Amino acid sequence: MTPHTLFLIILTIYIADFVFGRYLSWLNIRSSKNPIPAELSGIYDSERYHKQQQYFRANSRFGMTVSSFSFVVIMAMLLFGGFASINDIVQSWSLSAVWTSIAFLGILYIANDLIELPFDIYDTFVIEQRFGFNKTTAGTFVLDRLKGYLLTAIIGGALLYAVIYIYNAIPQYFWILAWAVVSVFGLFMSVFYSDIIVPIFNKQKPLADGELRRSIEQFADRVGFSLKNIYTIDGSKRSTKANAYFSGMFGKKRIVLYDTLIEKLSTEEIVAVLAHEIGHYKHRHTMKSMVISLLSNLLLFWLLGIVLGNDIFARALGCTSASFHINILVFGILYSPISTVLGVSMNVLSRKFEYQADGFAKQYGYGAALVSALGRLSSDSLSNLTPHRLVVFTEYSHPTLYQRIKELNK
Repeated sequence: MTPHTLFLIILTIYIADFVFGRYLSWLNIRSSKNPIPAELSGIYDSERYHKQQQYFRANSRFGMTVSSFSFVVIMAMLLFGGFASINDIVQSWSLSAVWTSIAFLGILYIANDLIELPFDIYDTFVIEQRFGFNKTTAGTFVLDRLKGYLLTAIIGGALLYAVIYIYNAIPQYFWILAWAVVSVFGLFMSVFYSDIIVPIFNKQKPLADGELRRSIEQFADRVGFSLKNIYTIDGSKRSTKANAYFSGMFGKKRIVLYDTLIEKLSTEEIVAVLAHEIGHYKHRHTMKSMVISLLSNLLLFWLLGIVLGNDIFARALGCTSASFHINILVFGILYSPISTVLGVSMNVLSRKFEYQADGFAKQYGYGAALVSALGRLSSDSLSNLTPHRLVVFTEYSHPTLYQRIKELNK
């Protein structure tokens, strides 16, 4: 295969990926006009449904604009040798191989972030503000951004350095060693994320004694789920949208409730939501997903190890010889069809897991409360109740509200 042929393949895959994404968006916009199923008739009144349609279309148009702008920028970089030019500049600095790759990727990260910044500002302070969701102040927005840069530089930089160093020092075993490093790091973050990262952005505090805490603890005891850490988080400082999540593993399991969730749902509804989450643990969904993720990452690193040292991949972008940073860009585009197939397969499995977790909550008498909670949360966030089935199949990790309620009401 010649570099020119490979370049044409890269362009074809990138264009096909963009076109398919826009096709899905078009299908979703068309499907949003369909009548709401009878089972969901009480979610919106006419005024709020009109608002939901406006919110959905505003986000759809905005998403189309962002993706199209990004597509044009990347296409220009590919067609006019932009990546090769940046590589030439970085190579002229006479850095070590590791720091040359870090500098190149760092430049792309900063450029991409600067391009995205106006869009993020518009999304937060125009769209989310217009529909009553935004609570983020300008100060919080800037501080979050600066904290994100610092974390990326420290944690992301250290992990990237380790991976690139392994490649340059032991290329024949790169794929397995780099996979091991990334896997250990991922496991560590799964366990300690709430202790290390969350406090940088939000305040967490133990849920106060009262009816809600007693109800949660009683349900956990009832189903034999060891739980000591129940926290609230100040999600209302950024958005009115409600949320709750489980974090940690082993003895570090933690329930985190957004203050907005506590305000919007009844005690029974909150317990129903948490019963669903506990159902994931009882069915070992977290462990199964982790194993699948580890295996898919192993495939990724094995293929990456084959690509990184091949000159033809670098020459396809106008460079003279292989380097970690150029070859990984090419790999990212060529891997996207595999990534899409794996992502769709994982979404199919994830939706099955969600049905099982819903069934667990229903098994313990919280089916009706979960239906009520899901309906309230969907209404509160102005969710699209009629997504296209192909969009659901390819992109949804959860069943639609209609599918979940229909199953719970059986």
